[in-house]
Amino acid sequence: MRHLTPLRAEPTHVDRTAGAHGDHRGADHAVRDHPVRFAKIGRFGDRLFRGASLGASLVIIAIVVFVGVFLLWMAIPSLAADQVNFLTSREWQVGDSGNLRFGIAGLLWTTVLSSVVAMLIAVPISVGVALFITQYAPRRLAGPLAFVVNLLAAVPSIVFGLWGIIELAPRMQPISSFLEDSLGWIPLFRSGVSAGGTVLVASVVLAIMIIPIVTAISKDVFEQTPADQLEAALALGATRWEKIRMTVLPYGRSGVISASMLGLGRALGETIAVMIILSMPAPGDPFNPSVLAGGETFASKIANNAQEFDTPEKTGAYIAAGLVLFVVTFCVNAVARLIADRGRANP
Repeated sequence: MRHLTPLRAEPTHVDRTAGAHGDHRGADHAVRDHPVRFAKIGRFGDRLFRGASLGASLVIIAIVVFVGVFLLWMAIPSLAADQVNFLTSREWQVGDSGNLRFGIAGLLWTTVLSSVVAMLIAVPISVGVALFITQYAPRRLAGPLAFVVNLLAAVPSIVFGLWGIIELAPRMQPISSFLEDSLGWIPLFRSGVSAGGTVLVASVVLAIMIIPIVTAISKDVFEQTPADQLEAALALGATRWEKIRMTVLPYGRSGVISASMLGLGRALGETIAVMIILSMPAPGDPFNPSVLAGGETFASKIANNAQEFDTPEKTGAYIAAGLVLFVVTFCVNAVARLIADRGRANP
């Protein structure tokens, strides 16, 4: 029998390098034929936005500077002609342009007193409402409750003023009598007016007006408390109040303080509601520092006597009072900004 020997194919050397070089050469030709084009990123939009932002910031600064310079320029002639100490006197006689006698001691006291009392009432309530919304209330209740609180900011000032003098003042008369009988030996609670238009009533109305501001800012700050800190407190066995005391309140302290300062600025500048509520003291009445007395704030003084702006000297006297209010409000807002920035830098 014949034995068939299987054919063996000779190994063929394939030049893979050549093939690879050939592929690269083909790719190079393709790149040359169809070059890659990168998209051009324009910087015009960035420059435009940066310029607009810078311009808006400069405009705001210019407006503030212009208002301050205007008030100072208009007040200087009257301040130079003032016959009494502007900062320590309580007199306000500007009828005779040749004998101006006006001071802001009484206005400053009533403005600061009503605003501070309003803050003492509003801040604890606002912080409590913010904590309830963020930490205790169920989600379906927290949203509507926050919406209702924010609605208070939309109520006009004149509505608050009319409600305060018509409805609130008579109902606060027993409280005023109790404070007078129990703490009347303290100058701050000395007997004052009996008509109801007291600093205490005005302070309560101011407190209601600034509650939405302090509540909204405090709520936003409390909601930003890191979740890992809250979970760590609960993991250590803390109760809900201990969790709030150890994590939420320390984290939001600077935010609450800045919110309170902004609310204070709002209270310092309120005009219509305070003007409607406060009973004006008669000229020559002795100074009464009590919250149960009447008085005038900077804003209500200017609004009550706007019809007297008939001569530059009279106008300058009231503008000088407005200048003091401007400086006080500006300082309060600046302090609030510094506190907020420090809180963000040192969480």
